[in-house]
Amino acid sequence: MNKCVERLNNGLVKENPTFVLMLGMCPTLAVTTSAINGLGMGLTTTVVLVMSNLMISMLRKIIPSNQRVPAFIVVVASFVTMVEFLLEGFVPSLYDSLGIYIPLIVVNCIILGRAESYASKNPVIPSIFDGLGMGLGFTLGLTSIAMVREILGNGTIFGQTIMPSFYEPITIFVLAPGAFFVVGCLTAFQNKMKTKNKLTDKLACNQGCLTCANKCASHK
Repeated sequence: MNKCVERLNNGLVKENPTFVLMLGMCPTLAVTTSAINGLGMGLTTTVVLVMSNLMISMLRKIIPSNQRVPAFIVVVASFVTMVEFLLEGFVPSLYDSLGIYIPLIVVNCIILGRAESYASKNPVIPSIFDGLGMGLGFTLGLTSIAMVREILGNGTIFGQTIMPSFYEPITIFVLAPGAFFVVGCLTAFQNKMKTKNKLTDKLACNQGCLTCANKCASHK
């Protein structure tokens, strides 16, 4: 259970694919013009991540090592196709909004990266939680960026007006340059908070390195 929690924390915070690893930038910049699009793309990618990690982990002892990448792509493409048909059938408005970026999930480096680096080498349950953590981390990143862009660019959030009537929307935030600006600001804020936490931990250290169990820099 501790390993499963560690996998969730790894995807959500420690190695967040959007703000730490900076992976999957194409959909991150393109579909975050509204919060519902960011949330929809994040959850769609999460489903594909969990299911592909599950399948690849189950087949890891069967797939030949020299054929693993083509096999991974076949597995991922199968789940992307199923998710695409489900969105088209049951959520057509989201399907139309996300457009070409749904089939492009097949080549999302987050999914292939987790398949290669984790699911192909670990048991099923930790692999499922690894996909879930990375997917939720990706969803959190996309939704946060989309909320900021929608509020500043349209004065709304999830389609509901929240800004006062005198607010003049800043159109650039729903355009491509606004996406780069918001991603940069949120990444800088995340790095600032990480640096602040490390500094707090360092100040709290009593410098008793011989008896301390923490793996801080001065202990090495």
